[in-house]
Amino acid sequence: MNSSNATVSSGGYDPSFFNVLAEIEDRHFWFRARNRLIFELVRRISSQLTPGYRVLEVGCGTGVVLQALREACPDGSVIGMDLWFEGLRHARTRFDGLLVQGDVRCCPLRKPFDLIGMFDVLEHVPEDLETLSALRELLGTGGKLLLTVPAHQYLWSYFDEAAHHCRRYSPEEIHQKLMAAGFEVEFLSQYMTSILPLVWIFRKLKRRSQQSDPDRARASATREFRIIPVVNGILAFLLTLEDRWLASGRVLPIGTSLIVIARKAT
Repeated sequence: MNSSNATVSSGGYDPSFFNVLAEIEDRHFWFRARNRLIFELVRRISSQLTPGYRVLEVGCGTGVVLQALREACPDGSVIGMDLWFEGLRHARTRFDGLLVQGDVRCCPLRKPFDLIGMFDVLEHVPEDLETLSALRELLGTGGKLLLTVPAHQYLWSYFDEAAHHCRRYSPEEIHQKLMAAGFEVEFLSQYMTSILPLVWIFRKLKRRSQQSDPDRARASATREFRIIPVVNGILAFLLTLEDRWLASGRVLPIGTSLIVIARKAT
């Protein structure tokens, strides 16, 4: 599949990836950087909330982000929800709070939340606008959504196909869809800037030979999760600098991902 027709993908998720992720997330530079940034932004948001606030992570997967949310929200309750039992099974080994199996569009949780996180999940969902609207309904008055998604359709590759993505987002597209779903965007930035050249070169070199071969695409995507100590260390350091920049409220002009804070509009 090429970038011109990538948005017609059926989406979804391959739950067998949970086993791979559970092995490497705590050490891999990409997940460590994302967790660190989420922690800093959530800590800033939660500091303005009344104790007893409620936090939900939608698509919590193996629970690696739930750990960061729990640390960033000492005066609130954190709940994880995922569609896949395979992910929740791993999450239980990392998180002792409430875990719920379910779809946010028919969510069994009715009490409103003050903060909802959805991290690299929306791109798997064909009905993204419907999902954003459902998230808005789960938020209380003034509640906030913290969202991460992959950036730029020109970066579409075998990795997106193996991961069952429906799309990658431009900053303008995610902003417009959030507004259409009833949100006001407070902060939007690209991130993972340091790895953009590597991602573009590496994935484009392999794209033609693998775009019609699902098995090869999956094998290449799985290899990207390998931890090469020296490379992992260098990239982790560079992304630490990015995290500090973004945590201060400043933005980056380029990157392979987007991070957004949006407030439920009244």
